Amino acid sequence: MIKEVLVVEGKADVIAVKRAVEAECITTGGFHITRRTLENIAAAYKKCGIIILTDPDSAGENIRNFLSKKFPEAKHAYIPRDEATANDDVGVEQASPESIRKALSKVRTLELNPREEFTAAEMINFKLAGGKDSSKLRDKIGAALGIGYGNVKTFVRRLNSYGVTREEFLEAVALEATEQRTRFTNRNF
Repeated sequence: MIKEVLVVEGKADVIAVKRAVEAECITTGGFHITRRTLENIAAAYKKCGIIILTDPDSAGENIRNFLSKKFPEAKHAYIPRDEATANDDVGVEQASPESIRKALSKVRTLELNPREEFTAAEMINFKLAGGKDSSKLRDKIGAALGIGYGNVKTFVRRLNSYGVTREEFLEAVALEATEQRTRFTNRNF
């Protein structure tokens, strides 16, 4: 049983979450969140905390940003886009129970005073910016770190805002490099 209340977008998301874990959920009903829904989220936030688990798309990101401003100590869970896509649709409801559990195992909280540990310029050295596969690589590293996908600016902001350590980052980069070598070797045989 997850002690925090999960904030998801819709009823289908609740069904998917309940297949994966035992948890209470509140639905936002999309971006047009009613005053009553905000009151329910605020009550859960004060009582036991909330975890924001929105769809990995622009609408989900807008909802997450809106809720983050209202509830700055909320926790965040991200399902990678490729794990939340099925039937030409992207959303929590498309994710497998395993993907939902994995996202919830990597919950992060925004730091009130983000660090300046990582820079956009530095991402070039790690091939996370400026290359033809940089976007895919950021997606994989973001999934490994539990911070989701973002363009370079968003990715760096999340690295700094979610308290990702240099050690965690380097470990995720090294793991992905090892997996890339394995995929390359397997393709050539």
